Amino acid sequence: MPIRTNRGRAAVYRRLWGWPMRSPTHLVGTVVLVVALMIAAGLLVPRLVGDNGTAPGSPGAAGSTGSTSDSVARSPEGSAEPTLDRETLPTRLSEPLATPTTAEPAPEALEVAKQWVTAWAAAPEDGAQDAWLESLRPYTTAEFLPQLRTVDPSNVEATKVVGEPKAREAYTRSVKAEVTTDGPTLLVTVIETDDGWRVTGYTEAVE
Repeated sequence: MPIRTNRGRAAVYRRLWGWPMRSPTHLVGTVVLVVALMIAAGLLVPRLVGDNGTAPGSPGAAGSTGSTSDSVARSPEGSAEPTLDRETLPTRLSEPLATPTTAEPAPEALEVAKQWVTAWAAAPEDGAQDAWLESLRPYTTAEFLPQLRTVDPSNVEATKVVGEPKAREAYTRSVKAEVTTDGPTLLVTVIETDDGWRVTGYTEAVE
């Protein structure tokens, strides 16, 4: 039956508080129970309220995330955290691209183009590639000369240069010259190097 008087409640409380002191076994059991409850509370409370003291998904949690991003973006110079302010990041198109400066064609460049085509057209009758490449070496860049090994001298449809070379395009350190032969007309690219003007490529002109 229910306890209806204060004296009865006090008697029950005294029995409850006095129960651990009745024997060492009761005391040890009480201590173990209290420790277990404290450990369980320590494991469950952080999961329920979140790492920052607010429940996951609550407005407080969202606000804390935003403030963290702002602090990273506003980090002062010299701090360990890199700044993420996009307005200060340089872009590849922030400066205009430099364009080559047109100029009068250098006479030396046109002369080298003519000499190169003359050697190109004077292929050995036996088709010896090594001798043909050696005749082109004094007028060719070291990077372009190995690429000429893919050309068969016996397939060159020219024997001599006809007329003087003309500049199609001329810049400060490069010239594209048009050289006419008794076969195809060549467009020869000549650049200025430390060793003088040298041929770095050619194609047949399209009429």
